[in-house]
Amino acid sequence: MTAAAPSTVPTKYWHALDDGRVQCDLCPRFCQLHEGQRGFCFVRARQDDEIVLTTYGRSSGFCIDPIEKKPLNHFLPGTPVLSFGTAGCNLGCRFCQNWDISKSRETDTLADQADPATIARAAKRLGCRSVAFTYNDPVIFMEYAIDVAIACHEVGVKTVAVTAGEICEEPRAEFFEHVDAANVDLKAFTERFYRDVCASHLQPVLDTLVYLKRETDVWFELTTLLIPGENDSDAELHAMTEWVVEHLGHDVPMHFTAFHPDFRMRDKPRTPPETLARARDIARENGVRHAYTGNVHDTAGSSTYCHMCGKRLIERDWYVLGEWNLTETACCNLCGIELPGVFEPLPGDWGAQRLPVRLRDFA
Repeated sequence: MTAAAPSTVPTKYWHALDDGRVQCDLCPRFCQLHEGQRGFCFVRARQDDEIVLTTYGRSSGFCIDPIEKKPLNHFLPGTPVLSFGTAGCNLGCRFCQNWDISKSRETDTLADQADPATIARAAKRLGCRSVAFTYNDPVIFMEYAIDVAIACHEVGVKTVAVTAGEICEEPRAEFFEHVDAANVDLKAFTERFYRDVCASHLQPVLDTLVYLKRETDVWFELTTLLIPGENDSDAELHAMTEWVVEHLGHDVPMHFTAFHPDFRMRDKPRTPPETLARARDIARENGVRHAYTGNVHDTAGSSTYCHMCGKRLIERDWYVLGEWNLTETACCNLCGIELPGVFEPLPGDWGAQRLPVRLRDFA
């Protein structure tokens, strides 16, 4: 038997095939591996005739961010979140904005090491209300993420998953059982885009969204990075937002964010602010009550309004909160309508700070 590294742990979502290969059943990619091979995500591999996770307890770095950066606008506004990721990804997005992490094939990317209890302890001592699994998709390191979530919940810290939602039914249920909030990347609303630009599929993401809405108490919001000429047409935006209202309801927030040329899609221009405003208008026209713009300076488009009376409830200037017109029970202080989400009586005051953290200081 091969001696396992400390960062290598067994997993359970796989099965042996008749031809001698082993199939990973974590995500819809269903990688079928010979001994010693790694899956598309790079971090799950076949070792001693089983699928193992090779990055348990290893991270590409820890940083305290504003929760609005995930982006989550209706989950503990103004509070700090301890964010971390590992390496690898189960999608192949040509426009990836975190490609140095998600597409890393270098183990020295994972310079920081931290066990789940240390992460929870650090978050608590640093005053973070939550810990976020982000930078790369947490479904591929779900064993590590789940253990971190359990440790965090033991000390009263919530957990956030920033994910593309490409995960199979059984592991999906186990993963989200331990998550308090999620931002799901709805990258487009055509199979063509998912197939040609992301090397994946749309339907598993839609299945995850419906599951989150119907089967869980996870607070979730959606993000779509709008790329000129790829996923920003009026027809696609209408189809997407109509589907969201029909299947997820009026109250799921949608974030339309600006693209900048990166990774393998440097031939496209930056997203004009007008495109984001148009997407927000279409979403609201179709019944999305809370639609936002992102990656641009747009106070009106990033602030939260009462869907009933129109009063500005939470003012945002980038990640800094200003005007706050919610009661202690998260209701509009003018008309009394409740704002959906997870709120505390008062907002946090973390602002736009970004603070790198050395987890070894909390070991």
